[in-house]
Amino acid sequence: MTHEQHHGGGGAPHLTADLEIALVGSPNAGKTTLFNSLTGLRFKTANYPGVTVSRGEGFIHVDGREIVLVDLPGTFGLSAISPDEQVVVDALGGGLGRRPDGLVVAVDATALERSLLFVAELLQLDVPTAIALTMVDEVEARGGTVDVERLSAALGVPVMPVVGHRGIGVAALRTMLAHPEEWATPALPPPATGAERAAWVDSVVRSATTRPGPDRRTHRIDAVVLHPVAGVAVFLAVMLVFFQSIFTFAAPALDAIDSSFGALADQVRDLVPGTLGEFLADGVIAGVGAVLVFLPQIILLFLILALLEKVGYLARAAFLADRLLSRFGLEGRSMVAMLSSFACAIPGILATRTIPSERRRLATMMAAPLMTCSARLPVYVLLISAFVSDRTVLGPFTAQGLTMFGLYALGAVSGLVYAAVLSHTVLAGPTAPFAMELPPYRRPTLRSVLLATWDGTWSFVRRAGTVILVTSMALWVLLSIPSVTPPEGLTEAQAAQYEMEQSLAGRVGSALEPVFAPLGFDWSTNVAIIGSLAAREVFVSTLAITTASESEDALPDRLQTMEDADGNLVYDSATVAAILVFFVYALQCLSTVAVLRRETNSWRWPVFAFGSMFALAYVGALIARTVVLAVT
Repeated sequence: MTHEQHHGGGGAPHLTADLEIALVGSPNAGKTTLFNSLTGLRFKTANYPGVTVSRGEGFIHVDGREIVLVDLPGTFGLSAISPDEQVVVDALGGGLGRRPDGLVVAVDATALERSLLFVAELLQLDVPTAIALTMVDEVEARGGTVDVERLSAALGVPVMPVVGHRGIGVAALRTMLAHPEEWATPALPPPATGAERAAWVDSVVRSATTRPGPDRRTHRIDAVVLHPVAGVAVFLAVMLVFFQSIFTFAAPALDAIDSSFGALADQVRDLVPGTLGEFLADGVIAGVGAVLVFLPQIILLFLILALLEKVGYLARAAFLADRLLSRFGLEGRSMVAMLSSFACAIPGILATRTIPSERRRLATMMAAPLMTCSARLPVYVLLISAFVSDRTVLGPFTAQGLTMFGLYALGAVSGLVYAAVLSHTVLAGPTAPFAMELPPYRRPTLRSVLLATWDGTWSFVRRAGTVILVTSMALWVLLSIPSVTPPEGLTEAQAAQYEMEQSLAGRVGSALEPVFAPLGFDWSTNVAIIGSLAAREVFVSTLAITTASESEDALPDRLQTMEDADGNLVYDSATVAAILVFFVYALQCLSTVAVLRRETNSWRWPVFAFGSMFALAYVGALIARTVVLAVT
């Protein structure tokens, strides 16, 4: 079994095979879980030529035939109101290349009436169709039944009950995929009008099912979670626990990893003498290690987000937030994109494809980079752990956890205000109403949670092994040339600092000091900020390199005692506050800029976002520094 992944680009190829089967269905119908089970792959993406919306692809070999299974975006029907849904319509009609040889429709047995309305539309496409009936176990748990044979006879197409995450029915469905030409066709075409389709669906459901009882557990939980007061309190409590756990549970592992990288760097210095040893120890190990020490926090971040999504809570958060977000020119689906941006702004921007209103979609895309992504987390954790006391402030919550919560809240509130300004000025106009399905609460499988956590964590590690590694190596070289002779009378640490300050990178940082001096940034901070354009985490690795000669202490301890040529602390409380606020606002991520360009099909919006957010970062950092200086 093989798989390829392709990105973007009009004209980029995708997988080819003997057969192409499209997997379609409504959101929350278990479609992607079924795709993973059928192909043995996690969700991977490729793009249609000339279209930015992604599709999942995987090869399946059955009965000597090579099948490409295409996981199309979730949709409730063929009347497209969003970019995602338009791609489904175009793909099924052959407008984006090869028309599917067959359709597998993931039908949620717990919401059979709504699902069959979509099936009625699909059956009119004259494409061989089979039904994968999901959530059958939930129907049975609530006292309902589905007569699969009667349902198949009523629809005129094969029906296969499956439980994707447990593998039930998957092997039989996989075998069936090899012969779509043998799938039965409907005995009678579904009626064309909406009322006639509804009547047809009702007759099918009555003939083949016993309706399940209400999901009382979901109703009981929603009475609290969706309450306008209690629901907000639950959301705030979840977020507080989320941010506090980043420090409480990950700190021991962080210390152990930091000590391991420090010991490894020392061993390399001993084994490899001269400049090469310094390069490997300070440029490679110290640079990348300074970022990877935050891996426990990153794992926790993605683990908690995966749990909240899989259990069904994120959809509730979006529903709860719709009334608030509408005042800022957004909608409930914008909350899903913004929460996705806590992991990374790029998937958050891509998640806006489900928003029907073009204006709200654009406002959400522009606000997404202000959500605190995982790339900011190493910067926040480093500075907070070094300069904020871990004393208990409120119950189990410490000053460090509350500071982290405050930074996340500042980014979120600022993103809403930013979107509101756009929505009431350049993006003013009518918008589409908000409608969103709330899935039942489900106990997530360990495998699904671990896979989601692994995907996010591996993305972070891969970035550390590529972008951050290359940038750290380049910065070490730029901080080492040209070779200069320091003045006599300096300590070893002072001499090393002098050499770096006179280097190419140091001179660039010094040249920028007039710009950033009001914020309290010295040349080394300026160099770190420039490096962070490649990836925000490079800020941490750059500081690890520029302070490597200070002492053998951990990086947070080195920052606390780092002095400039005049003996003043480089990082006092005012400067640290300015750096933190700067990173809340600055769009220090060229990858995000590139995705904004692709999604908006224009340089206008990404250039505006970068410039306006830099201005916000500068002014915000200046205000933060001024306030701290005034109160200390």
